[in-house]
Amino acid sequence: MLLVDDHTIVREGLKRVLNPASNRWALTEAVTGYEALELLGEHEFDLALVDLSMPGMTGLDLVRRIRTEFPGVRVLVLSMHAEEQYAMRAFKAGANGYVTKDVAAIELVSAVRRVAAGGAYVTESLAERVVLQLNGMSDAPRHLLLTDRELDVLRRVAAGQRLTEIGDALHLSVKTVSTHKTRIQEKLQVSSTAELIRYALENRIEDPF
Repeated sequence: MLLVDDHTIVREGLKRVLNPASNRWALTEAVTGYEALELLGEHEFDLALVDLSMPGMTGLDLVRRIRTEFPGVRVLVLSMHAEEQYAMRAFKAGANGYVTKDVAAIELVSAVRRVAAGGAYVTESLAERVVLQLNGMSDAPRHLLLTDRELDVLRRVAAGQRLTEIGDALHLSVKTVSTHKTRIQEKLQVSSTAELIRYALENRIEDPF
């Protein structure tokens, strides 16, 4: 198993939860998406446990790269983001399962086993929301229309970052960030930054940084 997370304390905690010795899992750690790809090219892994919020290559980009370059590797996303924000994006990128970091230890171990065995893992609450949306009984939230980049910009605006700060963090010009913000407001049908922030708060699009 390849564990990909940039926080040492998180990796240490996960190792205790997963208990590689008792479960007979060989566990290798990677701090970045680039390091993960190098290890995947050098060794054989059945499963990659991937965090979404990492510096450099994002978790979603890593999931896409794994699906394209190492199709035999199963991917379980372990994220601090609520399911309604990123789960569907993770599955579309090629993930086989999605769990949040506040999940109980026994559920995480169950998810790892299920995905490693060739299955998929999704919580009952997310599965129910998807079914209701497919049946037209529940409207999909407007932020699902946003691209991954636009969602990232929205999160940063909601966190109070200025356009210049967002541009520096994402290596974009202020003009490009402003364009993203305009498109976000159009898709979310809001007319001001205040309404944008209120939408983010109401939909639990919290600051991940």
